[in-house]
Amino acid sequence: MPISQKRSDRAGPRPHKRSRDPEASRRALVDAAAKLFNSVGYYGTDTNRIAVAAGYTPGTFYTHFEDKRAIFLEVYREWVDAEIEAVAAVLKSDEPSKRLRLARVVLEHHRKWKIFRASLRALYATDAVVHAARLEQRRRQIEVALAQKHKTGRQARAEILAMMLTTEALCDAIADGDVEALDVREAEMFKVLIDSL
Repeated sequence: MPISQKRSDRAGPRPHKRSRDPEASRRALVDAAAKLFNSVGYYGTDTNRIAVAAGYTPGTFYTHFEDKRAIFLEVYREWVDAEIEAVAAVLKSDEPSKRLRLARVVLEHHRKWKIFRASLRALYATDAVVHAARLEQRRRQIEVALAQKHKTGRQARAEILAMMLTTEALCDAIADGDVEALDVREAEMFKVLIDSL
């Protein structure tokens, strides 16, 4: 057996082919970070692990992001983008029961990203930069909702924010299992969610 083959056997499987395209590298890093943040949480990983999961060296990470928080915020921005797109698709549809479909779409989005959202809530309470970024994303969500409803004014903003906060809290409580743990059937809470939209 040649020496080079012995070395490759010890090294384990070869990492996937890395791209020299900066956008492809950045995309791979964000995708790897999203998976890690949603499986082990923000505090369960580090920049080295993100880089390796993406198939790059730790130095490549710092070519694209200042630190772990910066990539976390990029994942969060993309999370909000995905939710906005999913909601818009439901609102544009001709479905007769849009509220039911909307509730399902938003709840599933929260369920799919349960661990990531737990990290987001923790960081929102303890990290001023994440707090400011989350407020900015909420402002953006409010503006999108105002544009879809063709409304303006402080009262409209208040109503949309109240609906957003209620929906978010209900979805997180269902996704996290708090509803069942507090002896409320998920179906009953889901009805409350539909009614809140």
